[in-house]
Amino acid sequence: MDLMEPVKLRILTLKDLDAVTEIDYSLLGKKRREYWETRLERMETSGVPSLAAEIGGEMIGFILGNASGWEYGIPENIAWIDTLGVVKEHQKKGIAKLLFAEMASMFRKVGVDTIYVFTNWRDWDLLQFFDKMGFQRGDMINLELKL
Repeated sequence: MDLMEPVKLRILTLKDLDAVTEIDYSLLGKKRREYWETRLERMETSGVPSLAAEIGGEMIGFILGNASGWEYGIPENIAWIDTLGVVKEHQKKGIAKLLFAEMASMFRKVGVDTIYVFTNWRDWDLLQFFDKMGFQRGDMINLELKL
């Protein structure tokens, strides 16, 4: 990691709404403030906290995840990484790896032994990242209904 200042990881809160919205906008090109407000409000009541990465007090990345509560019969030892975002200027410097490693550690502490992600088959950067983190094709399948 070739960063000038150390990266600080902390719990993501509703106070981070503006920063999350801006990071998301910089990556996807859409302003989704209401979406993120709802997500961050829901996140504060989930079991495992989501995380923010900062350099010099500026948020540069975040990760949201959740441990299962037996939704659709999925046992409690299962968790999901919902969203992972890092400002473009700080990508490929180990920020996402730090965020993921800390979240995985928190999942382990609550009894999770399997983590799932859902990503587009053609998103090569994400697929390569998750491959480096040790992910493989899982037993669950993706079902889709076009309306």
